[in-house]
Amino acid sequence: MNALESPAAHNASLYGLASILAVLTIAYNILEGAASVYFGVDDDALSLLGFGLDSFVEVVSGIGVWHMIRRIRKDPASGTDRFERSALRITGSAFYVLSAGLIATAALNVYRGMMPETTFWGIVIALISISAMGLLIRYKTRVGRQIRSEAILADAQCSRVCLWLSWVLLAASAGYELTGIGGIDAAGAVVIAAISYREGREAFAKAAGESCCCGTCGPD
Repeated sequence: MNALESPAAHNASLYGLASILAVLTIAYNILEGAASVYFGVDDDALSLLGFGLDSFVEVVSGIGVWHMIRRIRKDPASGTDRFERSALRITGSAFYVLSAGLIATAALNVYRGMMPETTFWGIVIALISISAMGLLIRYKTRVGRQIRSEAILADAQCSRVCLWLSWVLLAASAGYELTGIGGIDAAGAVVIAAISYREGREAFAKAAGESCCCGTCGPD
């Protein structure tokens, strides 16, 4: 903090940065989701498709986080409002649908012996996502600690979940490219489904006023 800057002004600046990071997260997830879904469908790569659809669900979550930051900036003592609870329920429902769809499709692909044409773009997108999420986690954590905001730190934790998903995509995509075993891509999709299910459960828990560990849930 600048020696001439008041604590209130410094906090306002940090909340402004937190809001920018939330908007960047939304924008990135839109681009990532569009690219992942396009290449996932074009290459019959289920893990990449699932990763892209998860990114679109994260957009809804991100909008809720952006709204949350605006709310706590105005009134740090305020609780989760109607908009955030609605966003959480929509997010939770979408994660559940995605999880069920991925598991069913993965099972069908294995049964039919279907394999991706290539998972090259899954590797590329995963590497980009790992770098982007790493930066977002770093800055969100830094801002959250400086403001001493559990809500912003929880959002950083949610970005960490996205980082885990990126590593799963990388492992599944690289595994298939190296071995040509179609079941590896299907297995990656199942792991993404499991993580999505957990995110959905946490979103509904938070909408009901319970505590959870992921940023999709926002603050208490």
